[in-house]
Amino acid sequence: MNGIKTREELKILRIRFKEEYKKVVFTNGVFDIIHSGHIDYLNKAKVLGEILIVGLNSDSSVKKIKGEKRPILNETERAFILSNLKPVDYVTLFDEETPAKLIEELIPDVLVKGADWSIDKIVGSDVVLANGGEVKNIEFVNNQSTSKIIETILNRYS
Repeated sequence: MNGIKTREELKILRIRFKEEYKKVVFTNGVFDIIHSGHIDYLNKAKVLGEILIVGLNSDSSVKKIKGEKRPILNETERAFILSNLKPVDYVTLFDEETPAKLIEELIPDVLVKGADWSIDKIVGSDVVLANGGEVKNIEFVNNQSTSKIIETILNRYS
């Protein structure tokens, strides 16, 4: 099974999941260099439903958000890695700076972000809540981040 889907393919799958009463969880991010924090986060997100969809920032989107030196891994690599992680069912790329449009098109049952986001600041929370869904925060268990990994590498080899 190829878990990497276009937005159009996911919209069709979303209709099927609704008909089958499957709870769809959505999260998004850059997922540049996968680390234990990502894995813990995705495992916790998956427990909240039956289908986990990850909206993945495209390379151009990442550059707008994080600067010209990011991402480290290109969108094809990042999508492949994510789609092969046990908790992730589907991955789709988005070019916008936020996943607002994608969330409006999919209307997940549960929208998830890290605990560093307050629920009222989570993009798409208004749409999900207005459609009877839930918005949840997931606590981070470690102090790991891609930026810290990059910093460690640069410090060790400079």
